[in-house]
Amino acid sequence: MNSVTQTLTENEISRLVIGEAIHVHQSLGPGLLESVYEECLIHRLIQSGLAIERQKPIPLVFEGIKLECGFRCDIVVAGKVLIEIKAVEALHDIHTAQTLTYLKLTGIKLALLINFNAVLLKDGVKRIVNNL
Repeated sequence: MNSVTQTLTENEISRLVIGEAIHVHQSLGPGLLESVYEECLIHRLIQSGLAIERQKPIPLVFEGIKLECGFRCDIVVAGKVLIEIKAVEALHDIHTAQTLTYLKLTGIKLALLINFNAVLLKDGVKRIVNNL
């Protein structure tokens, strides 16, 4: 992880990610697959010098046993901000619940749930905080 990324706060990373997501959305528009938006956003974040982990495995410990359930979050930036990407008609409570569960399992405090299928991306971004 580079030293610049380490010194950024969750809010600073969040602002950078949203800016890059808006750039991707303005370039491509709504209506594509989640995987397309994910790849393009990852490219932009790397170009911005941010340290990212893609398709990060999330372990689940249940009753003291580590289970390999196959949970993966889309992107983690600098170990501080989790990004979950959607391309759906509308975000629903289940999307928020899924993202909050990922926050709890990883111990990360902040997530951005981004729906690239919104006409205006600002209407498709939801900030979710894990109050640990």
